[in-house]
Amino acid sequence: RNFYYITMLRDPVSRYLSEWKHVQRGATWKTSLHMCDGRSPTPDELPTCYPGDDWSGVSLREFMDCSYNLANNRQVRMLADLSLVGCYNLTFMNESERNTILLQSAKNNLKNMAFFGLTEFQRKTQFLFERTFNLKFISPFTQFNITRASNVEINEGARQRIEDLNFLDMQLYEYAKDLFQQRYHHTKQLEHQRDRQKRREERRLQREHRNHQWPKEDGAAEGTVTEDYNSQVVRW
Repeated sequence: RNFYYITMLRDPVSRYLSEWKHVQRGATWKTSLHMCDGRSPTPDELPTCYPGDDWSGVSLREFMDCSYNLANNRQVRMLADLSLVGCYNLTFMNESERNTILLQSAKNNLKNMAFFGLTEFQRKTQFLFERTFNLKFISPFTQFNITRASNVEINEGARQRIEDLNFLDMQLYEYAKDLFQQRYHHTKQLEHQRDRQKRREERRLQREHRNHQWPKEDGAAEGTVTEDYNSQVVRW
């Protein structure tokens, strides 16, 4: 079997707000093992942000204040090879080096994926998916710009803090948008070239077909010549 890794990325601020609203409604990831190098992180390596069963009703400020919140830079962390930085052991190397390695690893893994899409570009995402895997969806993707995250009103200070908390995701997303547009335009260009080649081939076949067709008048004349020749052979 051939396995292809694919993923979808989202604007980091919208994604962060969406996760906050999700957690606020009572969602947890308690069953996630966060396996890395064959083991789960210890409680000291990955403390929890709340004491109870869940974090229902958490305010945005409380959500942002937890330094162990896995919502921070989630897209980079989930795309990167954590074993390169000692998994969840933050004492394995200094923070600056850790961040550099994580971001580069996430970029490399994203670039090597057969396909990735962006939720902010649904139609282009569909186009790339269909051309990459030679599949057709039965209906076009729909761009929903009204989401739970979009309904959250935050001031510029809160937005800036979210961007700061997700500074790795912000850099990854800029890289992803550029790579996505490159793939899209390259695929479009290849499709136009194939279409032009197909049209040229069709015109060539039509010309050959016309050149090999004999008019009826010519056929009749040829038949007359044949009859005359036969009659002469009989006379000889």
